[in-house]
Amino acid sequence: METIIREETTKTPFVKFDGEKGLVEIRGRSIPENAIEFYKPLIDWLDKYAEQPPSKTSVNVKLEYFNTSSSKCILDIFRKFELLHKKGNEVEINWYYEEDDEDMFEAGEDYQSIVHIPFKMIEMEE
Repeated sequence: METIIREETTKTPFVKFDGEKGLVEIRGRSIPENAIEFYKPLIDWLDKYAEQPPSKTSVNVKLEYFNTSSSKCILDIFRKFELLHKKGNEVEINWYYEEDDEDMFEAGEDYQSIVHIPFKMIEMEE
């Protein structure tokens, strides 16, 4: 399965979806003009990934900031992993936030309450 890598821009996050290693990484700022256009290929990739996933998938999210339209797309990504988890695959989401960033901490808690998969809140020092 091909790996998707998108370099970070001022409006979009760095993204790496590695099907061989079962590693998904999203980091940076997510404020694209059109979030659906940015995230749809990633969500489509997850549909293919779900056909033959490795035994364990790790999702690392280290966002500094994201807008409302991105939050919906991120939830759609988490829902894909939730389906994978319900099928018996091991999935873990690592939500990173800076120690003083209450908004990002609360956003992680909100996602954690919506999707039913193991969710680790990881505080980073600035």
